[in-house]
Amino acid sequence: MSLVRRIVAYKNALESRLRERFEDTLPGLWARGLYHGLFSHPAYEIIELEAEDIEDAFMVACFPDAFGIPSPVSYYTAELLPYLEDEYEQWQRRMWDRGSLLERKGKQLHF
Repeated sequence: MSLVRRIVAYKNALESRLRERFEDTLPGLWARGLYHGLFSHPAYEIIELEAEDIEDAFMVACFPDAFGIPSPVSYYTAELLPYLEDEYEQWQRRMWDRGSLLERKGKQLHF
């Protein structure tokens, strides 16, 4: 049995055991409400977009030379590139896709 199958089997067994035990009890209702609040509530998307905006601001402050803006800080922030490699590539794609950036900001500001 591969590791993935073992993990899926464990997850299914745990979910069924928890469902049997806490179906209509107070902890079960509490867990259902927690899941709704964390993952399925519409505010989750707003919080996710806000976190993305904060990450974008941080990346622009650290790597302005990606857009041709000279900055003396770039020499020191280049040391962060090995740690931020995946985020940097995603950020560059988001920033260069002007249509999606403008659409997203317009949607947030109700334009």
